[in-house]
Amino acid sequence: MKSLPPPSHDKVLFTPGPLTTSLSVKQAMLHDAGSWHWEFNDLVRSIRHRILALAGLPTGAQWECILLQGSGTFGVEAVLASVVPPHGKVLVHANGAYGERALLMLQHHRTAAVPWRTPENVVPDATELDRLLAEDPTITHVVAIHCETTTGILNPVETLGPVVRRHGRVFIVDAMSSFGALPLDFDQGGIDYLISSANKCLEGVPGFSFVIGRRPDLEATAGWARSLSLDLLGQLRGFDKNGQFRYTPPTHSILAFDQALRELDAEGGPAARGARYQRNHTVLLEGMRSLGFRSYLPAAVQSCIITSFLFPPDPAFTFDGFYRRLSEKGHIIYPGKISQADTFRIGSIGRIFESDVRALVHAVRESIAEMGVTRLAPPA
Repeated sequence: MKSLPPPSHDKVLFTPGPLTTSLSVKQAMLHDAGSWHWEFNDLVRSIRHRILALAGLPTGAQWECILLQGSGTFGVEAVLASVVPPHGKVLVHANGAYGERALLMLQHHRTAAVPWRTPENVVPDATELDRLLAEDPTITHVVAIHCETTTGILNPVETLGPVVRRHGRVFIVDAMSSFGALPLDFDQGGIDYLISSANKCLEGVPGFSFVIGRRPDLEATAGWARSLSLDLLGQLRGFDKNGQFRYTPPTHSILAFDQALRELDAEGGPAARGARYQRNHTVLLEGMRSLGFRSYLPAAVQSCIITSFLFPPDPAFTFDGFYRRLSEKGHIIYPGKISQADTFRIGSIGRIFESDVRALVHAVRESIAEMGVTRLAPPA
């Protein structure tokens, strides 16, 4: 493995994205690109093919990767607004904020939706999905979040997908925070559509999301789109026509992403990146537990992407004071998003390494001492 480009000297982002990027990824944006120029369009075509390769899929007539301006949320909404027929019904698994957001999108589209909610610390059961689909033959699509960063839970899409396929429904996977680091098998997982973003595990900068799907399936959605700018098939046909985005592309984000993909290759690909993130996570857990903090999720369902930690029971602890002290020391963490417990979150992804995590743990130790926090572990 080649030596990796260094990060910049900004505060280190321990978040699920946007995240700390290498200096060379940022430097790639110091150039302008003509959105109609053949060199830029060739780069877009290359990126679409390289994303398919990362997914373990061939280029050609079967699978397509469609880039879309906007954040990952735009990509999810584009899928829900484009591939569900006018009288379709979507079952959405929700054990966090992002499943709930998908339900909200469908509500705005006036598309029939079935919420399948499980507790925020519990993964969905494939046998329950089998029952739900058997009882309601009008359900046409199923949505699942692979890594739900509300908690950091890793949902078993590889066991849900075969159930969806057996019932003849369409399986949509939000792999926003996992693609490029955690393994996903499209065939074994029965994945029909996958959505992810440039600024997560692929370590690019915000600006676009992407959708992977089969061309024949996309062609069958003609006339279904509920949005002009988020029309997946419309954008695919735009790429077919002249290689261009239909509307102004995120040129600088594309240039940064090209460099980010080069750095992913230099690191050894998704498996090597996932191993680095796993090591970051392991060091984080060991360090935080040594200080007396307790993580929210059981180990069996915890991903290496982001970890939720319970607030200490000590009244001297306030998240705002804790956050500000860490920020002053050069570390940015995330507030909690869980409805049933007071937590904060620490990410393990981005251009960060074991040494960065150890520096964060040291800053945590200093910060709680400054706050006068002595009671750390809440009751088990």
